[in-house]
Parts: sequence; structure tokens; C-alpha cells
Amino acid sequence: MEMVSKQDLELFRTRILSDIEQLLVSSLIPPTDEFDWLRSKAIRKMMDISPATLQNLRITAKIRYKKIMGSYYYNRTDLQKLFEDEQ
Repeated sequence: MEMVSKQDLELFRTRILSDIEQLLVSSLIPPTDEFDWLRSKAIRKMMDISPATLQNLRITAKIRYKKIMGSYYYNRTDLQKLFEDEQ
């Protein structure tokens, strides 16, 4: 049986704290990949727009979307850029 020293425990604690810090930092950084897709309801709430407005944007091909099993998914970055340009 191997004995664990105080130094071993201190090293272990330091590694755990470092790992936790890295996890927290990575979860606080907003996602930057272009495949950040959200459902219609979340987009409407976030952008404060009506279902008809969102549908018109989809029909006029101003935004990318995907239809999966009857639900529409929209690219968050596309919508943010669209509304920033209009302001």
C-alpha cells in the first residue's frame, strides 16, 4: 500500500482547482461557432419579434434556417447581424 503525503494532497488540490477554473472560464466565453442554432420561440423572445416577422425573414431568405421534424431552427449570429445592420 502506498502512503499519501501532504505534498501529494496539495498537488492534487492545485490540479483540481486549475481544472475547475478552466471549466468555468470556458463556460463563460460565449460560443463563437457559426452553428449556434435556436428554435423559433427562443429567437422571437431574444429579438422581441413576432412569429410573422420571423416567418417573413425566412421566406425572403434573409436568414438561414433548418427544419427538423417540423420545428424551425435559426442561426443566432445571422439574426443578430441582420438586426444590427438595420439599426
